[in-house]
Amino acid sequence: MKNIKAIIFDAYGTLFDVNSAAEKCKDKIGDKWEPFANFWRTTQLEYTWLRSLMGRHKDFWQVTEDSLDKSMKAFNINPSMKNELLNLYKILSPYKEVPETLKALKEKKFKLAILSNGTPSLLKELVKSNNLNNLFDDIFSIEEVGVYKPDSKVYDIPVKKYKIKNDEIAFLSANTWDVSGGGNYGYQAIWVNRNNNIFDNLDYKPISEIKSLKELINLI
Repeated sequence: MKNIKAIIFDAYGTLFDVNSAAEKCKDKIGDKWEPFANFWRTTQLEYTWLRSLMGRHKDFWQVTEDSLDKSMKAFNINPSMKNELLNLYKILSPYKEVPETLKALKEKKFKLAILSNGTPSLLKELVKSNNLNNLFDDIFSIEEVGVYKPDSKVYDIPVKKYKIKNDEIAFLSANTWDVSGGGNYGYQAIWVNRNNNIFDNLDYKPISEIKSLKELINLI
């Protein structure tokens, strides 16, 4: 990887564990907490893509709540838990290697940013609650363009802000469709594959595949 001027991270599933909200309620939800969490996440993503295609935008927090409603009905979870789950989603836990990796990259003087589907306020609260707010130069939200990833207008946001070339950005995501979206746009895109998943066939192969963000330090 050469000529990298900025390192951009996806937030949900890459820096922060999207299943951690449901996991914190597993004593109440029971053994179905993990399939429930996965269903919630899948529905959430489907709603972002469908709304983008239909031109019926709702912000990420509204989409998260709508997808939670469906998921709770699908798994027969007590409706009284809705607010608890939503509040926990605002303070999702970071993956364990995230703080030390970001600090190491910051020391190397790289420009660091988040590029996410999340709303600005949601992302700021998430970063602040995990004491990461001093590590990012910018937090970019799709709300700037009113359409969700993987629309190219989203990946254009940091390029325009930093006035750099597409391939001068290293982009990291755990979501294969996001890696493909960023890679097809022109980023040097890296797949964070923590769970030994299979990469999608979307006209792009990541320039590197890592199992933990800490591996990035040796790549840059």
